[in-house]
Amino acid sequence: MAETTAAEPQEAPAEPVAAEHLYKGADFDLRRTRKTVFAGLLQSRNRYGGKKVAIIDADGREMTYDELIQGVFALGHALKAGTEPGEAVAILMPTGIGAVISFYAVSAYGRVPAMLNFTAGDSALKAACKACQCTKIITAHRFIELGELEKLEAELAADHTMIYLEDVRANMTKMDKAAAVLGTIAPWAVRAWQSPDSPAVYLFTSGTEGEPKGVVLSHANLLANVEQVRDHITLLPTDILFNPMPTFHCFGLTGGVLLPLGFGIPAVCHPTPLQAKTIVKRVAETKSTILFATDTFMSQYSRAANDEDLKSLRFAVCGAERVKDETRSTVRRRFNLDIIEGYGLTEAAPVLSVNQPGNNKPGTVGQLMAGCEAKLIPVPGIEDGGQLHFRGPNLMQGYIRASNPGVLEPPAEGWHDTGDIVSIDDQGFLRIRGRIKRFAKIGGEMVSLAVVENCANSLWPENSHAAATLPDKRKGEQVILITDYAKADRADLVAFAKNHGVTDLAIPKKIIQVAEVPVLGTGKTDYGRVTAIVKEAMEKP
Repeated sequence: MAETTAAEPQEAPAEPVAAEHLYKGADFDLRRTRKTVFAGLLQSRNRYGGKKVAIIDADGREMTYDELIQGVFALGHALKAGTEPGEAVAILMPTGIGAVISFYAVSAYGRVPAMLNFTAGDSALKAACKACQCTKIITAHRFIELGELEKLEAELAADHTMIYLEDVRANMTKMDKAAAVLGTIAPWAVRAWQSPDSPAVYLFTSGTEGEPKGVVLSHANLLANVEQVRDHITLLPTDILFNPMPTFHCFGLTGGVLLPLGFGIPAVCHPTPLQAKTIVKRVAETKSTILFATDTFMSQYSRAANDEDLKSLRFAVCGAERVKDETRSTVRRRFNLDIIEGYGLTEAAPVLSVNQPGNNKPGTVGQLMAGCEAKLIPVPGIEDGGQLHFRGPNLMQGYIRASNPGVLEPPAEGWHDTGDIVSIDDQGFLRIRGRIKRFAKIGGEMVSLAVVENCANSLWPENSHAAATLPDKRKGEQVILITDYAKADRADLVAFAKNHGVTDLAIPKKIIQVAEVPVLGTGKTDYGRVTAIVKEAMEKP
């Protein structure tokens, strides 16, 4: 979903919010959330059958619900030695069977998985571990080798215990194997019993606009989001979901793992979203019907695919960034495929709104999830929309930070400030105008950097572009655009703006050509790095 990291809390206007600025999703039955995520997996096994395929790995290996649960109990029993109930245990793995089993194995025995972003660098990962007071990291020798992560491994190993899956498997005891057998037959006798409101996972915001924060999601939060999607989108027993999104990202974890396992549909895992040619071939080979992606990756997949590669898909779900009109039209024209765009954030576990097949309104991110409430706080200078705050059963328990390890910061008065400027139409469809931090104030007027980027995307759709602001002595702020299009000319943007009624203020003061626009491991633009590039370029004589 068009995920954003949370902005720091903004000071709300003194005047109360008018009634017309309050919005509510459909009713939601909270009783469905009163279990743990592992109990949810056991329930799915009972509902859909232990012999049903649950996961398909990158090498084509299939794993049934029974095999998954057996692996969870064996690994979990082996891992619980030396850890305490409620302790955070980190997982540094790509999307695949190993990551899924590790996640459930830690959870089944009452520990809390902390999902680490292996693309974030050692300082960010150390900060993440410090925030959740984690001293042990589960990974795999083969992953470290294939990912060429030996330097990161060495940095983390300096002050963390590294646990390698190959070593754990090689040293399985008779007790570990007995726990696997007993757990498959009588899981109630082996697994830990936890409150649905206890922490289920620690995830970390991507830090696009500052230092990453730890997000604490409970079992009830995660399962509420699965059930909200169940209420919102009809999935078929014949569906197969292809997920290349990372499990350290809430879209990849909830959407790509918990959701298909909860719905009884096979989850096809792929370790990285970057392998466009391989992914489109695997979609065809596995006859997948649903694909998770971002706009950036979907654009790459459409270029890499031949006309037959994506024909099995019923629809693609895109989030984490705005879906460009060019991407939507290309996919529709070439593959007769609809993109279902949604909006989410880690703090919402992650889905807050999403379009639906048959009720898909391009340019919006759909309607609110059941059980959610939203309010729009007026922002000076912005007439259409306001700053979005929400609450609901999928709202996180709170933040944790490296600066205050293990101390939970719950949402203020039960509401979360998303930091996004949003408008909501009379049918309840949300339209994202941009982040409050991604508006420039030029000559006293608010200008969305998203509009600047949209103009560039319309002119040069085959390339990537990102806008940033710098202080301006005369007008307050100035907008600078970076692009990987070598022939980008500011005069073309001026002409485009005049022909399409775009304000002159949305024309960047300068365009900077770069080899590539930086992106995070989740596929979102790395705006922290974009700003650094702009500052460095503008400081040069």
